[in-house]
Amino acid sequence: MAQSAQPLMPHATAAWLVDNSSLTFEQIAEFCGLHILEVQAIADDTAATKLTGRDPIRAGELTHAEIEKGQADPDYRLQMWKAPEAVRRTRGPRYTPVSKRQDKPDGIAWIIKNHPEVSDGQISKLIGTTRTTIAAIRDRTHWNMANITPKDPVTLGLTTQRELDAAVAKAAKAAGVAAPTDTRLEGDREALIEQLRQERERHAREAEAALAGAGEEALRDEVVPGIRDPFKNIPTE
Repeated sequence: MAQSAQPLMPHATAAWLVDNSSLTFEQIAEFCGLHILEVQAIADDTAATKLTGRDPIRAGELTHAEIEKGQADPDYRLQMWKAPEAVRRTRGPRYTPVSKRQDKPDGIAWIIKNHPEVSDGQISKLIGTTRTTIAAIRDRTHWNMANITPKDPVTLGLTTQRELDAAVAKAAKAAGVAAPTDTRLEGDREALIEQLRQERERHAREAEAALAGAGEEALRDEVVPGIRDPFKNIPTE
């Protein structure tokens, strides 16, 4: 039974469909969860590198009959035959859920604005997009530039803080400049250290007071003079 999903490797699948079918760019874009301009770039070979096509028929995501339906009717929406099993990404571009792809330009713009030393290749790996898109945003020639607002890609869920910090540090090292240091929590750190010091001193004073109070009590726990019964610690009435 057909399921509503996207192929495991959308760009590679789109490249295969462009080369091996007469489906419209709209049909391919919708099936792969891409923007139509991304499919256009793949068809025109203007993407960063020539993509190696991924056969969705061999992957079990489409059938010949389904493709033929789409070729016969440009308005037909391709249906995935089965949802692919999730696999752990090891190399290559980051796979981004369809729901977050519209946030990619905002994340790219944020990195370009705040960390211009980060290369297009690093941004491509961090966010999972083409260098063509990054270059268009950097040159402010992107088709949707008027609606792009720089937003932290970590907050958007496009990458992790550790990956972003590593990319920034690597770019700074390559440029021969010191990597930026996050000092936003320095004040909080110093306040916490002072608070812990005060608590330690207070606990020490309380312990000394407790020992002094216990020393003043006469204990009736001697078996013989000078030898205390370890099982008794009874204050004198």
